[in-house]
Amino acid sequence: MVAYFQHYTIASYLALTGGSIALFVLHPAALGQTLTTVALILVAYPLVWYILHRWVLHCHWMFKVPALAAVWKRIHYDHHQDPNHLEVLFGALYTTLPTLLLVSALPGWLIGGTGGAAAGFATGLLCTCFYEFFHCIQHLAYKPRHRWLATMKVRHMEHHFHDENGNYGITNFAWDRLFGTLYTRADRPVKSGTVFNLGYTAEVAAVYPKVAELSGGVAIGHPRRRR
Repeated sequence: MVAYFQHYTIASYLALTGGSIALFVLHPAALGQTLTTVALILVAYPLVWYILHRWVLHCHWMFKVPALAAVWKRIHYDHHQDPNHLEVLFGALYTTLPTLLLVSALPGWLIGGTGGAAAGFATGLLCTCFYEFFHCIQHLAYKPRHRWLATMKVRHMEHHFHDENGNYGITNFAWDRLFGTLYTRADRPVKSGTVFNLGYTAEVAAVYPKVAELSGGVAIGHPRRRR
């Protein structure tokens, strides 16, 4: 808990939440507009995360564009290369904040103007804090005492250590269930060969070398068994 609230990204999100609330007080939206905005963000957030995680963070096109290779490396490749590397556990502000402005502040502005944008952005920021907290629990050496939380952690660890093509949710796997990407290890007995590199293999790196150059090569195998 102490480490979580001391992290600069969480401190930034909370500070921006405070600023958004202050902006809302100065330029309030109508009650109906505010409630609609907050409800929309709360309902849409799991779907937005699913879409981004599955089709952006796990995409195979960003590393082919030299200008975007470093961004893809930071936002997800490094995290899969070593899921226990805590320095890249949290999202980078230069990617998360523009995304939050687009998917939470913009809809709020369309619904309720400045006040709606402030309400939407604050809701998106708090949802992100919520997601990051549970993401920490899933990656830190901590065994949850509650069964639902332990199950959530198992699903996410399967995503990182067994097969990356599924279990894209963090706290909500409803969209995985709907799109057929929710699985347990028993459902997929064969481990994915690209679970730690997201398909960026040595052969791919030979054609698109930017990420490999930034990473000092292409790591192979389980993170704890590498030289």
